Amino acid sequence: MIKNKNIICISSIDWDFIWQGHQEIMSIFAKNGNCVLFIENTGVRPPTFKDIPRIKKRITNWLKGVKGFRKVADNLYVYSPLILPFPYSRIAKWANKFLMLKALRNWTDIMKFDNPIIWTFLATGTAVDIIESLKKELLIYCCIADWAKLTSNPRKFKETEAKVIKQSDLIFVQGEDFKNNCLQYNENVFEFLFGINAEIFENFKKEKTPPVPAEIKDIPRPVIGYVGGIHRHIDFDLIQYIVGKCPDWSIVMVGPVQAPVSRFDGIKNVHFVGKKDYSLLPAYINQFDVCIIPYILNEYTRTVYPTKINEYHIMGKPIVSAYLPEVEKFNKDNLILIAKDREEFLEKVQSALRENNDGLINARIHLARGNSWELKLEEMSKRIEETLGAKTLITPPKWQQQFLEIYSRWRKKIFQVAFSVLFLWGVVFYTPLMWYLAEPLRIIQQPQRADAILVFAGGVGESGQAGQGYEERVNYAVELYKKGYADNLIFSSGTRSTFSEPYVMKVLAISLGVPEKAILLEDKAANTYENVRFSDSILDARKWKKAVLISSPYHMRRALLVFRKVAPDKDIIYSPVIDSQFYSHGGIDEKGKRKWKQINLRQIRAIIHEYAAILYYWLEGYI
Repeated sequence: MIKNKNIICISSIDWDFIWQGHQEIMSIFAKNGNCVLFIENTGVRPPTFKDIPRIKKRITNWLKGVKGFRKVADNLYVYSPLILPFPYSRIAKWANKFLMLKALRNWTDIMKFDNPIIWTFLATGTAVDIIESLKKELLIYCCIADWAKLTSNPRKFKETEAKVIKQSDLIFVQGEDFKNNCLQYNENVFEFLFGINAEIFENFKKEKTPPVPAEIKDIPRPVIGYVGGIHRHIDFDLIQYIVGKCPDWSIVMVGPVQAPVSRFDGIKNVHFVGKKDYSLLPAYINQFDVCIIPYILNEYTRTVYPTKINEYHIMGKPIVSAYLPEVEKFNKDNLILIAKDREEFLEKVQSALRENNDGLINARIHLARGNSWELKLEEMSKRIEETLGAKTLITPPKWQQQFLEIYSRWRKKIFQVAFSVLFLWGVVFYTPLMWYLAEPLRIIQQPQRADAILVFAGGVGESGQAGQGYEERVNYAVELYKKGYADNLIFSSGTRSTFSEPYVMKVLAISLGVPEKAILLEDKAANTYENVRFSDSILDARKWKKAVLISSPYHMRRALLVFRKVAPDKDIIYSPVIDSQFYSHGGIDEKGKRKWKQINLRQIRAIIHEYAAILYYWLEGYI
């Protein structure tokens, strides 16, 4: 068996999930002197509501380690990456490169995890990113499932899988269909079915008084048992049919419940005992009179080889399986009873109960021992060593070829980045996207009769320069004043350029016909929070309760949030400048031509400023 190698396993399951070949292979490699990093499942589909417990578990696993890395055994480490779980989103892919690959590179550098063998069970875009980001000695693809049938984007998955197959130095497959698919792109394909940790089961059978699990100790016999995930591929109609026809039988289902099973509530002879540690499985299987594989035949299970066959066999138990192509191929010794419908399934279980004998028991055990993981990994290791040996004999390409390949890759990346930047530029500046994003900031109410018209000047927040934006606000305030909406004007701003802004606003208002005695000034406020506080003091001093607020349309949300916190007793009418020149967009320009550009950089900066200010105010407790 290979020794003294660094191995990175890109797994399709988490370390703490049902114990399967993933954990078994890597545990054996670690015990034989190899250093293994086991990367937990990075996903083949976007999450759904039912995945919330798995997401919580991932966060827990991340916290258990150091930035997601933890040691679980000698030479064996587990990485629980926190990533955006959208495997076919380009944005998520970019983000995940930052979230995961940087941490991965840092860990491999610190651990001197040089030139590893990468063993991947996944062929997603995320797996490709990991593979291509690390210098490796060998790439092995272990194809155990038709992930395209489970993913939300089968076309994209098939593209990335083809890429992984072509890049792989060695491919191990679990089934003839997978082998034929991989042979289209790579000739180094070998079929290996998952094996069994025979030692655990053999040690159990050596015990003089084997333990009996408490949950099933006193249930009536015969016991019809199943171990594995209780998922959507289980034929629950078949289970219900068996229960209805044979109510004196006990059905025991061992494994995590991943699908609704409420139909069995109240049925006393159906027992769901939950997930059990792999070391405890022999005790449960030992109590089964017949073991079953009750799967529905569908596009996914058509290529599935249930590894539980060996676990059942090594305990000498008879097996009844629904028809699955891979089970039929495996069943060369006719030790498994295969049924094509539920009536035949029931008959096969009855036959298994009647016809079990020592000869059949010994044949099953012998077959399972030949499928031990130790034997399988010895064979796999020979293939790995042969491939490593062959790689050292290959003459490296000339430096010119390598240089041109590197240049070609960089040219492609530069093109992709340039295209992305141009596309983003077009979306931001030539579509209404930013105005849609800004819409929650805008509040517009019809003016009402009030005690005062309150005007917040622009300061420097909107345009980034002092003394801009106040003119249109003053003009609008004077217009409302003349229409009789209020008898008083309050100008609020602490900004000063050449002159204090409120005094400039007052001069403008007087020039437009407002009497000086109708104007009040607040000249200390340095920000919106102080605009509200100091203006509220003026309102309180005169016992005014209602005011029309004038500012820019996209400043109104922040002003409203501050008024609700600071002056909840005031009735504020939010009536911004309708046609603000600063925020004007779309329409026709002065030459009569359509404006294709929808927004400018100053406007974007002003919108971002508003959102940032709202966040800051929330953190400071102003809103």
